[in-house]
Amino acid sequence: MRSHLLNDTTAEQYRRSVTDGVERVAAKLATTERPFTGVTVDALAPAIDAIDLDQPLHDTAAVLDELEDVYLRDAIYFHHPRYLAHLNCPVVIPAVLGEAVLSAVNSSLDTWDQSAGGTLIERKLIDWTTERIGLGPAADGVFTSGGTQSNLQALLLAREEAKTDTLAELRIFASEVSHFSVKKSAKLLGLDQDSVVSIPVDHDKRMQTVALARELERCKQDGLVPMAVVATAGTTDFGSIDPLPEIAELCEQFGTWMHVDAAYGCGLLASLKHRDRLNGIERADSVTVDYHKSFFQPVSSSAVLVRDAATLRHATYHAEYLNPRRMVEERIPNQVDKSLQTTRRFDALKLWMTLRTMGADGIGQLFDEVCELAREGWKLLTADPRFDVVVEPSLSTLVFRYIPASVTDPAEIDRANLYARKALFASGDAIVAGTKVGARHYLKFTLLNPETQASDIAAVLDLIAGHAEQYLGESLDRAS
Repeated sequence: MRSHLLNDTTAEQYRRSVTDGVERVAAKLATTERPFTGVTVDALAPAIDAIDLDQPLHDTAAVLDELEDVYLRDAIYFHHPRYLAHLNCPVVIPAVLGEAVLSAVNSSLDTWDQSAGGTLIERKLIDWTTERIGLGPAADGVFTSGGTQSNLQALLLAREEAKTDTLAELRIFASEVSHFSVKKSAKLLGLDQDSVVSIPVDHDKRMQTVALARELERCKQDGLVPMAVVATAGTTDFGSIDPLPEIAELCEQFGTWMHVDAAYGCGLLASLKHRDRLNGIERADSVTVDYHKSFFQPVSSSAVLVRDAATLRHATYHAEYLNPRRMVEERIPNQVDKSLQTTRRFDALKLWMTLRTMGADGIGQLFDEVCELAREGWKLLTADPRFDVVVEPSLSTLVFRYIPASVTDPAEIDRANLYARKALFASGDAIVAGTKVGARHYLKFTLLNPETQASDIAAVLDLIAGHAEQYLGESLDRAS
């Protein structure tokens, strides 16, 4: 079994095996005609259930053959131009190369003696990002597993900085369309169920600062502590960006931690055209960025950034076997001192390889392209009487629903849109997401693929209308 260990004696076997795997994936990418095969759980599960994991195949080629049947054939392929569903981007080749390198070397980014140069590369990228944001010379941060962890750590720091021993007094303010991880983080941090105050949004799905000011004032009057305001720069459902300068003013006025969840909108940090949409983010106390959304990186690649490096001490714990206090005095850089995680992948390498190959302008150009695509999609939707579109895009998301000419019952229209999404997914021709606006069901395009064209959007809209009309026709037949 030692023959499977990666070391000096198996380097050639490693090269052959990985090359075989890369060639198979490359062939799949080159020949994929649809983002999905439409396979159902009931069809695929028996094949996986039938595999006896206690009976190995002893050959990577045979394992790859099997993998074709249970995964590669039916995977959801985000690189396809008609994958329009969630915040999943196609990935750039330099980052995939970085993924191959970091997996093989397998550095752990918790301590210097497990990563060396990896530690410094991560720190350099943190500095680069904080400079792009404009957080100032005392800023710092650390890579995380994703936006949910970044938001959790930011709110942990905010809780500790609030300096109260009575958790029931703490309140977090976030818009009604903010990410669910805000409420999840509050629960994990031991806060009361009503600790997250939901702030209404305007027509453009941006936090209403008048309502925020009113709630902050009420919080003070009630003897409660405004722990944090979470502003969103790119909401999951609408891509909307809260009014960051106005929110920053209120946070300063009320002495409240300002966290900006820019997991989606962080691509604007590299934008050549739309960086101004993030104006005000430089006044935040903490910021979440997800490079694996709008920097075209493989999952996972994310970070939490803070204005004041000293606040990261709230996540620090010293263990003699790992990062004893004396290492701080010896100026040995251990990233575990800043992180909620201990063992941690060298995910920063993927972004490093991308910047060193493409440059920030290359990333920004790609993100600008999908933002422009969303504008074209919005024009198509507003000109098409078959659809109702909710809001003009700030980033690259479109929320809309099919409106039949002959049916006025909102519940029946809901069912037609739900059916259309399900039927489209089952066909594998395209994949779209769904959400609710108020009580009604809507569909959603999240456009993160520069290869997607306006013609793809138009074709998918026709498919959606066709499926919805089919459902309504069958519904009328059943009623008669």
